[in-house]
Amino acid sequence: MSTEPPPPGSGQFPDDDPFKKQQPPPAQGGGSPYGTPPPQGDPYGGGDPYGGGGGPYGGGGPPGGGGGSPYGGGGDPYGGGPYGGDGPLSGMPPLAESGKRVLARIIDMILVGVVIWLLSWGFGFTQYTVDTDKIEYGKSFGQELVAAVLYIAYDTFMISRTGQTLGKKLFNHRVANLDNGATPSVQSSLVRALVLWLPFAFCCACVWTAIAGGWSFFDRPYKQGLHDKAAKTVVVRTR
Repeated sequence: MSTEPPPPGSGQFPDDDPFKKQQPPPAQGGGSPYGTPPPQGDPYGGGDPYGGGGGPYGGGGPPGGGGGSPYGGGGDPYGGGPYGGDGPLSGMPPLAESGKRVLARIIDMILVGVVIWLLSWGFGFTQYTVDTDKIEYGKSFGQELVAAVLYIAYDTFMISRTGQTLGKKLFNHRVANLDNGATPSVQSSLVRALVLWLPFAFCCACVWTAIAGGWSFFDRPYKQGLHDKAAKTVVVRTR
């Protein structure tokens, strides 16, 4: 019997098959053959995949982060403020000053009031009837209806669009949802406008405006008017 090894390709050793490809050795370090695996968590470099911005009011952390506060703060979202233990939520900018809110509201009333007067005059609605012998004061229902529709439509559209009416924009104020700082929805804006303007147009006029808006002078901790409480909104400064 010959003691020489069989020639290559004889078939006695399958590893000798020239068509069989050997697998490359695994990468050093026991990891993925494509290199070091990405770190745990965000595969794009950690943190917020959108750049890690602040809360909706410009405060720290995204909504819901850092302990439950929608403004990015930790702990009880209703504690730790400047009003004797209760205060604005963490991340909320300064609340709008009540006096400036009144001025902003007066500007809005004047702007919309001019349009109401023009439409009332165009449609023949009169608020006061003057006679040479006597003066009769009688509010026209038509004018009241025009006033209610225009004030409500104006407030609802402007607030749901940007959180600002023209008066608020002038004073750098913005209406926002209390719970998350977002611009109020059409529904919330409508509720807010109805509470403010329906009594104004049909029964209480300036008395109701003073009560609803003046409530913010005494309300703590969020300086809300009655219309803000109904819609769960708050008025903050934009700068």
